[in-house]
Amino acid sequence: MLTRRGPALLSWLLLAFAIVWVAIKAFGQGFGISGNGPQFVITALNGVSLAALYFITASGFTLIFGLMRVVNMAHGSLYLLGGYVALDLVNHGMGWWGAMVLAALITGAVGLLVHQALLRWNQGQDLRQALITIAVATILADQMIVHFGATPSSLTPPAELANSIGLGLYHLEYPVFRLFIIGAALVVALVLWLVIRFTRFGMIVRAGVDDRAMTSSLGINVPLVFGGAFFIGAALAGLGGVMGGTILSLAPGQDDQFLLSSLVVVIVGGLGSLRGAAVGALLLGLIEQLSAVYLPQQFTNDSILLTFILLVVVLAVRPQGLFGRRT
Repeated sequence: MLTRRGPALLSWLLLAFAIVWVAIKAFGQGFGISGNGPQFVITALNGVSLAALYFITASGFTLIFGLMRVVNMAHGSLYLLGGYVALDLVNHGMGWWGAMVLAALITGAVGLLVHQALLRWNQGQDLRQALITIAVATILADQMIVHFGATPSSLTPPAELANSIGLGLYHLEYPVFRLFIIGAALVVALVLWLVIRFTRFGMIVRAGVDDRAMTSSLGINVPLVFGGAFFIGAALAGLGGVMGGTILSLAPGQDDQFLLSSLVVVIVGGLGSLRGAAVGALLLGLIEQLSAVYLPQQFTNDSILLTFILLVVVLAVRPQGLFGRRT
């Protein structure tokens, strides 16, 4: 009994220690404006907005990996491709909103092409699919360097989202665009939940995952439906790339970074769980931002290790993820 409870107890102790540490650092000098309260509010909001970006990107990965059991290791490349396509469209005179929509559709089309041409013939062969998508990711990364260069670049947010707004707390102001990303993540979560739970398309996807042969025997074109799901997942990666390219930057290597973040979010939250993806993204975003500010100065550069500590702790306590189904 002690052996089984050990990892859970250790996890709760680590969580309690982290909360107490941040609370002391943030409010040890009081809750007034002269203390560290304003810095905590901004850092926490940065963590939530980063978590929203992670969720938008990882929700597509959750749809593809969790529901379809397709190991899409090119998801990070699709994220970066969406950002670069939007940047190219903006540079050629298109507005940010139009570029966002068109880039997401183009990225979805690229993902659909990869699925129909390379993956649909290998359904159920996880290792082969992983190797194929790794090859696709490598090709896309090289081609993006050739066409867009290796210099970091970024998108300019639309004028109506380029300002800051007062928070009504500590006289602070916060970028409107980051609040927009939080709202966009909530919309994406709601739409995906409604589609998967209450539409015929979502029911077919879930039935096809559980028993593809029986679903096909009912006269349903399962590969076509899975192709549609892959299109949506890739389009969400492209949408995340547009938003990430606006608040962060676009540069070689970010494809690997966002693939890793999507993997962490899906593993922590549980395969196929949108609620788990939301919680995993929130944990990851807050850990990254809070650790960068509140870790001792000599350990600030090692804050990335806390991401892997999060993975270890969750897998030790719940190997299926926080909201994953037991198999």
